[in-house]
Amino acid sequence: MSFSVIIPVKPGGYVAACTHLKSILPDDPGYEILLAEGSAPSQQRNLAAREAVGDVLYFLDDDSLITAENFAHCVEAMSDPMVAVVGGPSITPSGDSPLQQLFGYALASAFGSGGVNRRYRAVGVTRDTTDKELILCNLAVRRSLFMDLGGFSECLYPNEENEFMDRVKSARYRLIHNPSMLVYRSQRRTLKAFIRQMFNYGRGRGEQTLMATSFSLTSFVPLFFVVYLALALIFIKYVFVLAPLVIYLCAALAGSLDVLRRTGNPCALLLPLVYPLMHCTNGVGLLWGLTHGKPDPVHDNAVRVRRIKKLGEPFTEQHQ
Repeated sequence: MSFSVIIPVKPGGYVAACTHLKSILPDDPGYEILLAEGSAPSQQRNLAAREAVGDVLYFLDDDSLITAENFAHCVEAMSDPMVAVVGGPSITPSGDSPLQQLFGYALASAFGSGGVNRRYRAVGVTRDTTDKELILCNLAVRRSLFMDLGGFSECLYPNEENEFMDRVKSARYRLIHNPSMLVYRSQRRTLKAFIRQMFNYGRGRGEQTLMATSFSLTSFVPLFFVVYLALALIFIKYVFVLAPLVIYLCAALAGSLDVLRRTGNPCALLLPLVYPLMHCTNGVGLLWGLTHGKPDPVHDNAVRVRRIKKLGEPFTEQHQ
């Protein structure tokens, strides 16, 4: 089984994922690397997929640092022809700053991210899953099925992989989460960038909802929370209206204490400040996505795909 590693990048950007692959698997002939340069990530990935020659498309972000066993994990899972997608978590590196660690803890906690927290934690065993546990910065897809289903929707970014996996499930293929198939990927460096990330995740979910064949009520919890807060401000004179907020804050504190227990890092005690921020921002983004109608395709006529490592050959300097 051969692999086409596809990495969308901005023109001229540094590609840590590529440098890392060269350092850990320089002589492995079983994979190629395609860099898709441009400003329309979904289109970039689709164009690279069309030029790929591997049996499996392995999608990474430019800063995804994989482990050497990831290809083997994919081969094992895809020995079943009904397995179409395999992925694992994106782990916050230990060398990230305290603020980045805090963001990573929030994303990896059940209270912070709900059912999608397993995208950021390596827990459990290999299992059948849904798009909730899979993330595009670490996702392997059978190329034949990817092409048959038309690839990613170029109207969506982010959440293009979630909409695609909806179609995979509708075609009755299996999705697999392997917690050992992990990548290390740094969190946002600033609070502003984290807020933008949470807003875009919500916006993408809202836009996906307008296009998808399935509906997840739990995805709307942040929006319900935002609506509740707005109503609580209006009816604040009624004390009982604040009861859900008190419950929420207690749950946030309990969630932070659980993270502290697991990690031993005292910065986890700041999570009760981060949780409301990420939930409100995500909820506002979701509302934005729902109210602005179905998105139009985003195209970049200057997208360029470069094959910097060829299948069947080692990673050499002339490929760069």
